[in-house]
Amino acid sequence: IVVGGRNKYLINGKLAQPSQVQNLFHSVQLNVNNPHFLIMQGRITKVLNMKPPEILSMLEEAAGTRMYETKKEAALKTLEKKQSKVYEINKLLDQEIVPALEKLRKERMQYMQWSNGNAELDRLKRFCIAYDFVQAEKIRDSAVSGVEGVKATISELDLNMARMRAESQEMEKKVNDLVAQKEASMDGEVKTLSNKVDALSQDLVREASVLNNKEDTLRGERDNERKILTNIEDLKQSIKESAAAIKKAEEGQVDVKKRFEELSKSLDEKEKDYQGILAGKSSGNEEKCLEDQLADAKIAVGNAETELKQLKTKITHCEKELKEKKQQLRSKAEEAVAVENELQVRKKDVDNVQQALESLPYKEGEMEALQKDRASELELVQKLKEEIRILSAQLSNVQFTYRDPVKNFDRSKVKGVVARLIKVKDSQTMIALEVAAGGKLFNVVVDTENTGKQLLQNGQLQRRVTIIPLNKIQANTVPPRVQHAAAKVVGKENAEVAISLVGYDEELKSAMEYVFGSTFVCKSIDAAKEVAFSSEIRTPSVTLQGDIFQPSGLLTGGSRKGGGDLLRQLHNLAEAEANLAEHQKRLSAIEAKISELQPLQKKFLDLKSQLELKTYDLSLFQSRAEQNEHHKLVELVKKIEQELQEAQCAVKEKQLLYDNCVATVQSLEKSIKEHSTNREGRLKDLEKNIGAIKVQMQAASKDLKGHENERERLIMEMEAIEQESLSLESQLASLRSQIEALVSDVEGQKSKVASIKKNHEQAQSALDQIRMKMKECDSQISNIVKEQEQLQATISETNLEKKRLENE
Repeated sequence: IVVGGRNKYLINGKLAQPSQVQNLFHSVQLNVNNPHFLIMQGRITKVLNMKPPEILSMLEEAAGTRMYETKKEAALKTLEKKQSKVYEINKLLDQEIVPALEKLRKERMQYMQWSNGNAELDRLKRFCIAYDFVQAEKIRDSAVSGVEGVKATISELDLNMARMRAESQEMEKKVNDLVAQKEASMDGEVKTLSNKVDALSQDLVREASVLNNKEDTLRGERDNERKILTNIEDLKQSIKESAAAIKKAEEGQVDVKKRFEELSKSLDEKEKDYQGILAGKSSGNEEKCLEDQLADAKIAVGNAETELKQLKTKITHCEKELKEKKQQLRSKAEEAVAVENELQVRKKDVDNVQQALESLPYKEGEMEALQKDRASELELVQKLKEEIRILSAQLSNVQFTYRDPVKNFDRSKVKGVVARLIKVKDSQTMIALEVAAGGKLFNVVVDTENTGKQLLQNGQLQRRVTIIPLNKIQANTVPPRVQHAAAKVVGKENAEVAISLVGYDEELKSAMEYVFGSTFVCKSIDAAKEVAFSSEIRTPSVTLQGDIFQPSGLLTGGSRKGGGDLLRQLHNLAEAEANLAEHQKRLSAIEAKISELQPLQKKFLDLKSQLELKTYDLSLFQSRAEQNEHHKLVELVKKIEQELQEAQCAVKEKQLLYDNCVATVQSLEKSIKEHSTNREGRLKDLEKNIGAIKVQMQAASKDLKGHENERERLIMEMEAIEQESLSLESQLASLRSQIEALVSDVEGQKSKVASIKKNHEQAQSALDQIRMKMKECDSQISNIVKEQEQLQATISETNLEKKRLENE
């Protein structure tokens, strides 16, 4: 029903919510919101062709489960809204309400503390007032007895005043004696020493001026020496330059001489050619005439032609034989292929074994090297174990053995003997550290007193021991103030606290402070004395030799046979154990490597034996293959081919030689024809060339003489420079002898000045000492006067105190 634009729903005449109406329809399998809740006629085919989700929805409607799904979805949405409200409420509680409550609780607690403090303050004030009242009553009661005490004090003050007056008079007398002694003994000595110092000062100035003059002279002579050396160097440079010029002149002379010789040789050749032409030769170098040469050339042509025919015959024979052998070789081809295939198979087998051998991660001899290393490491381990056994036997007194006092006892609670728990940083301090620790080195360190109690009761200990529990021990260490004082007095490097010279675990610090923290180790006896007896330090000290100095004055020292052996043996034992651990680790690594390589070694040896067998088999097969007929034919064919190739090369060479001989014959025939026609012209050309060469030889001879003259001039200049250099060197030698004499004089004068200066310093020191003594005497007098004035002031104060007490 629609009333006033609003929908109203009625069920059986009663108003209902839209959801109730939907539930009613759902309960009878009708959902008005589903477009297919009512299937019209003619739409059956459309319904059958619907998609699977639509068919599922229709089936859910028909079965009546859709209503519950809808209600479930609505309920889940309501739950999500309610859950978000819960999150907001929790967030408000965590961020605003709970912090406000915590703040209020703290303020309430502070208020309770303040109120309790006020109540306690009132109670304590009442106690204080009562205490003041009681004390006032006691003062009143003791006032009577105080009067008698004041009288006794006054009489004591009188006695003190009399004693101080007597001391003041004695001091005045002492001052007078000191003044008289100073005037009597020191004035004359001061005057004598002052005169001596003045005289020595004058001598020192005079001798110093003489020394300065000699040093100036020496400097001048050395300047002259440097100038002469410079001149000598310049002359040596000039000698080098002259030598270079002489060498250059000699080289020019050699060139001109060489040119002259070449011209002379050319002249000889030209004259020889001239004589040869006159004799009917083509040139002067030829031994035979042209007709003889032509006859020899024709003979050479005949010989070359004969050899060429022989080689061609040999080539024809070789080619025929090569053709026959190749035919025989082709007939044996099948047999050769079978042999070659088998050979390749065997080579492939050898290569496969070789590759397998090379692919193995094992090298030949690696196992033997490892076994050798293992043997050496085993020997070292046994040697170190024996050394540790001997050292342990020698150190049996620092071995702490016990049985577990309770079942499942934790042995880490027992740290061990002190001597085994430290490591000495410097071997030079071993004796001092052993003396400083004394019997405490053999104490046993445990974690708590309960562990020590269990060990003493149930540990079945073999000897008496002293136990140091880490949680109870209290060390009497040297304060930092005393350490700074010791460093200031004797130097930080000369006095160090014993605990700083040993290394240890941090958890053992309290025990080590108990053992080593109260003693200084000093490098010398003087430093140990200062540390032990100085008023600022007063701490026991031990020297590096083991001498002990106690602040009480007790000294302990002397011979210490075997001093420091315990710590030294422990140090050696620790080093041996460390070396043993390192070598055992190496041995384990080597054995692991050996066990890892054993299968590889076995496989390597098998493959190696296979390779040797297959290689031997291959070599046998190759030797058999080389003995068959096919192989022999192959070798014979190769030999014939090589001979054929050599013959063909020889044919080419002989053909070339034949052509050259024919050309020579033709050339000689031509030369003979030309010789008769050109003989006169060649003779004229040679005469002209001979004349030109003679002119050039005359010019070359003139140049050669000029170079010789220049060389002689340069040699004379160089000899003059060398003479001058020798003269300067002799001057330098005499000058150096003078310088040496001057140096000895200067050294003597310096020693004389040093002696006078030393005497002057000694006299000045003696004068300063006497003046210091006078100052000390004056200071003694002034100290006595000050003490006297203090006594007078004390007497005045005592007198005032006496008057005050009398007035009271």
